[in-house]
Amino acid sequence: MDLAYGPEYDAFRAEVRDFIARHKDKAPKRFGVSRPSEESLAWQCLLLEHGLTARTIPKEYGGYGAEPDILKSRIIAEEFTLAKLPMGIANQGISMLVPTLLELGTEEQKKKWIEPTLKGDVVWCQGYSEPGSGSDLASLQTKATEDGDDFIINGQKIWTSTAHAADMIFCLVRTEPDAKKHEGISYLIFPMTTPGIEVRPLKTMTGHAEFNEVFFTDVRVPQKDIVAGRGQGWFVANATLKHERGMLGDPNQAGARLKEIVDLMHEETMDGTRLIDHPVYRDRLMQLQARVFAMQFHGLRLLTASLKKEDPGIARLIVKLQGCEINHQLAALAIDALGEIGVLYGDSPHLRAHGSWQHRYMFDLGLIIGGGTAQIQKNIISERGLGMPREPKPAKA
Repeated sequence: MDLAYGPEYDAFRAEVRDFIARHKDKAPKRFGVSRPSEESLAWQCLLLEHGLTARTIPKEYGGYGAEPDILKSRIIAEEFTLAKLPMGIANQGISMLVPTLLELGTEEQKKKWIEPTLKGDVVWCQGYSEPGSGSDLASLQTKATEDGDDFIINGQKIWTSTAHAADMIFCLVRTEPDAKKHEGISYLIFPMTTPGIEVRPLKTMTGHAEFNEVFFTDVRVPQKDIVAGRGQGWFVANATLKHERGMLGDPNQAGARLKEIVDLMHEETMDGTRLIDHPVYRDRLMQLQARVFAMQFHGLRLLTASLKKEDPGIARLIVKLQGCEINHQLAALAIDALGEIGVLYGDSPHLRAHGSWQHRYMFDLGLIIGGGTAQIQKNIISERGLGMPREPKPAKA
């Protein structure tokens, strides 16, 4: 069996390495948290120009327009990880809304929103969860009533990442109050500067306010800004959730983290011995390394199914659960490898990497809950993937 990539792919790898050698000094040192930094915006445009991100998105929508190729995608990821370079912006707009619009948006919506979103000029947030509608999202109560050519929206969303810095929101609202709960929802896109929107930050255990509450009071939105038609919001929302889970379980991100930990364990010592030479730590690293490799190959399986327009079934359902748990375990290993320094946080002068591992450890624990809790993901896997019966609901009194 010949596992070599072949001349075409060897030449492509050389092109990627040449790009890295010529442009690595332009990679952003600060990527920005809620909004991309100027450095990251310039880097994103450079990657778009050379087809190293948004590679298969059509040119008329701001992408590179290349034919899908699994091995070229893998080569890009491998070389950027090896060089410790960021692969481009990954956020709710680029990773979740763009593929949703490509699949279900109108031509006008695609041409208006995809290119500025890919370039990082437009930042989006996601209006899904509500105080009483988290795991049971279809029970949401934020409502939109007709008023001429507009909807008037009233209600509340919670756990809305990036809402305090976003330009736009893609939002689930109830437009058909008399329909069944899954059939009465619509998917709207509108500016966060629309009168009647109030954003209140929610500080997490990281000490930062990554999430927000969002309140809508008589918010006027044109009915034309609906995706896929009235009452189709549940269908559209599930398309977006599919891409969200892929973003949260990105194997390239896990691979980059793994490489950082390998470097860390070569540098840190315990009683004069490098941690990479300590059998307990090395064993933990190898176990996680095997899981990351499995995650990367699983990603190739999903790419193959996507290119063949096949439903990957249960293979797609495990991505979010697997990815978030592995990322948290990687951060936990880094914290342990740092020893007493690993418990530091905030402004300590002894922090390594500006405390990024401590922040990741706490933030990744939140992601095991956010975007669909691990328990909900296991229910989805068991019911939709394995055909197991739904958990019985308690009888009503």
